[in-house]
Amino acid sequence: MNYCTYYCTYNSPIGILTMLSDREYLKGLFNESQLKKDFYRDMIFAENLPVFIDTARWLTGYFSGKEPDFTPKIKTAGTEFQEEVFTVLRKIPYGTTATYGEIAKEIAKNRGVEKISPQAVGGAVGSNPISIIIPCHRVVGATGNLTGYAGGLENKIRLLALEKTDTSRFFMPKAKK
Repeated sequence: MNYCTYYCTYNSPIGILTMLSDREYLKGLFNESQLKKDFYRDMIFAENLPVFIDTARWLTGYFSGKEPDFTPKIKTAGTEFQEEVFTVLRKIPYGTTATYGEIAKEIAKNRGVEKISPQAVGGAVGSNPISIIIPCHRVVGATGNLTGYAGGLENKIRLLALEKTDTSRFFMPKAKK
């Protein structure tokens, strides 16, 4: 996963976030719980990169409850399908949600095909390397089920609540026995 050379951390209300960059673009934004023990090996800590400063400014505004009015320079490196999903994710307005099925329908329409699998969309959403800024936390199941979030479902709820999304209609999946 060490596809970037530089990293910096940000202390947020949902835990420590790690920013990754190639010096020019933000290429990753991860919750500390997502990272393996030796994740930082062969990386350089560089808190003064302009992209990290911009990202920290974006996060500070976001976590203060304000809708950001800019996006730091970001670059993802997913498959063609993942990039399509990331593009749709970026269009989900602040304070709202979309379902995997709605995203699948939009991609199917864009491609001129009858159907795209919501499960395939779920896999692509789960591969999002730039959490929060590419708002995968705004994606929910069709029945209101708060399905997977790499940063933890509790943090997904906190992010939605921060955006003043009515979270009372959502529910956590039941634990499997």
